Amino acid sequence: MHDDDILIGSLMEDSWLTLEQVAAACTVEPDWLILHIEEGLFPCTESIAGTWRFSTASLLRARRMRQLEKNFEAAPELAALVADMLEEIDTLRSQLSQSRHG
Repeated sequence: MHDDDILIGSLMEDSWLTLEQVAAACTVEPDWLILHIEEGLFPCTESIAGTWRFSTASLLRARRMRQLEKNFEAAPELAALVADMLEEIDTLRSQLSQSRHG
C-alpha cells in the first residue's frame, strides 16, 4: 500500500479538503488546480464563500490527472478525459462487486 492510498483511505467521504491541501497532496502549486478548475476539468469541486472545497474523489482525480500530465506529457484535457474513464471503471467495478456479493 502506498502512502497516497493511506492518505486517501483515511479521509472520510463527507470530509472536504482545501485548495492548499489538495495541491500539497498532489505536489503541485495551487495555481495548477485553479487553472484546471477554470477550464472545467474538476466538475465536482465547489466554492463556498470564496473558498474551494474538494472531496476525496476530487483529490483522487487531481492525483490521476497530475500523474498523466507528468508521466505522459498529456494535455490537461486528455488527462481529464482519462481520469473520467478511470472513474467510470472504478464505478463499474464497484457495481460488479456489489452484484456478486448482493
